[in-house]
Amino acid sequence: MKKLSFPHPMVILLAFVVLSWIASFLIPSGIYSRELDPKTGREVVLQGSYEQIEKENISLQELIVSIPEGIILGSDILVLILLLGGAFYVVEKTGALQAGVESLIYKFRNQKQLLLIFLSLGFAFAGATIAMQEEIIAMVPVLVVLARNLKFDIKAIIGLTLGSSLLGSGFSPINPFNSLIGQQLAELELSEGLLYRMIFFFLGFVLWTWLMIRSGRPKVQQQELEVLPGQAIGWRKGLILILSLGGIVVMGYGITQYDWGYNEMSSLFFVIGVSCGLIGKLGINGTARTYAAGFSEMIFAGVIVGLARSVYLVLEKGKIIDTVIYGLFSPLEALPEQFAVVGLFVSQALIHIPVPSTSGQNVLTIPLAVPLMDLLGISRQLAVLATQYASGLMDILSPTNGGMMAVIAAAGVKYNDWIRFVIKSWLFVAGVCLLSLIIALIWFQ
Repeated sequence: MKKLSFPHPMVILLAFVVLSWIASFLIPSGIYSRELDPKTGREVVLQGSYEQIEKENISLQELIVSIPEGIILGSDILVLILLLGGAFYVVEKTGALQAGVESLIYKFRNQKQLLLIFLSLGFAFAGATIAMQEEIIAMVPVLVVLARNLKFDIKAIIGLTLGSSLLGSGFSPINPFNSLIGQQLAELELSEGLLYRMIFFFLGFVLWTWLMIRSGRPKVQQQELEVLPGQAIGWRKGLILILSLGGIVVMGYGITQYDWGYNEMSSLFFVIGVSCGLIGKLGINGTARTYAAGFSEMIFAGVIVGLARSVYLVLEKGKIIDTVIYGLFSPLEALPEQFAVVGLFVSQALIHIPVPSTSGQNVLTIPLAVPLMDLLGISRQLAVLATQYASGLMDILSPTNGGMMAVIAAAGVKYNDWIRFVIKSWLFVAGVCLLSLIIALIWFQ
C-alpha cells in the first residue's frame, strides 16, 4: 500500500480557497461601516457599526475565477519575484555567489556561530525597518548554498533569515506597516512605548536566534570538516558581489526614503542581473538564457503568493471577514483585563489566517480593539502590541502567508516539515509575547 504523502503547497492553498468558499455559505454575511482616516489615508472600521446583510453566495464559477484573479492581484509581487529571482540566479551561475560564501565561511571558520548571529541580526533589522519578506524568496539559492557549506539544516537557515525578518517586523517599534500604522490608528504618539518595545525586540531576537542555531546543528556528531582556504575572488566576482549586495542596500534606501514600490525594486534588480551576467562573461545570449532559467525556478513561488491572495478574495466576496472579526472580538468585553488581553492576542492570531496582510489587519481590527481597551480601562498600547505580535508570529506558520510558503517551497522544504521544525521555538517566542502583554498592563498604566 502506497504511503500517503503530505499535500503539496499548491494543494494546501487550493484547499484553503475551497474551505473559504464553504465558509461563505455557513457564516452570515455582514459588514462594518467605514470612513476615511485623514491621518493614515486609509478606510477604518467604525466601532458598533456591524450589521448583517443579505447572504452573498459565491457561485462555483466565481470560485474558480477567484484563483486567477488572486494571482493577478499579486502580479506586482510576482514580477518582483521573477526579476529579482532571475538576477540572483544569474549571480549564482557566474560562480561569484559560491566563491563569496566560501570566502565568508573561511573568514568565520572558527566563529560560525557568530556568522549565524550576524545573519539573523541583519534580517531582523530588515524586517524591523522595511518588513522584508517577499524579497527573501529570490535569495533562497544563496541560503541553500550557505546551508550546504556550513553543513547546517536549511530549515534553520530559513528561520535565521525569513523567521528573523518576520519576528523583527512583529516586535519592531518602527515598522511602518505594523507598529507605526497601529499607533496612528490608535491615536497614540509614534514614540510612545519605544523603550518597552525595544526591550522585547531584543529579548525576542536573542531567544529566536539561540533556538534556531541550537535546532539547526546536526543531530549526529560529525567529524570536524576541513575548511579550505578562501580563494582569491577576483575583480569580476568581487564586482558582481558588490553589485548584488549594493542592490539590497539601495532597495532598502529606496523603500524608506523614496517610497519605492515593487516596480522600482523589480527594475533595479533587472539592471543588476543583466549587468552581473555581462561582467561574469556569460555574454548577451548567455545572460538572457540564464535569466530565463531563473524565471522557471521562481515562477512557482510567485504563483503560491497569488494563491494566498485568492483565499482572502473569496472571503471578501462572501462578505464574511467582518462577521469573523465581530464574532471573535465581542466576547472579550465581558472578560477580566488579563484574560481579555490574552483573548485579544489569540483573536488577532486567528484573524491573521484569513487576513494575511499586516497593514490590512491593522486597519480592520485596531479601530475595533481600541474601544474595547477603553471600556476595560486598559492602555490602547495593548491593542497595538497584541495585533503586532500576533501578525508577526502567524506569518511564520500560516499557509495563507504566500511569502513564507514561497520561501520554503523554493528551498525544497515541505510545509509539514517546516511546522514540525519551527513549532517549539515558535511557542517559546509566543510565550514571550504573552509575557510582554501581561507586563504591559502594569507598564502602561
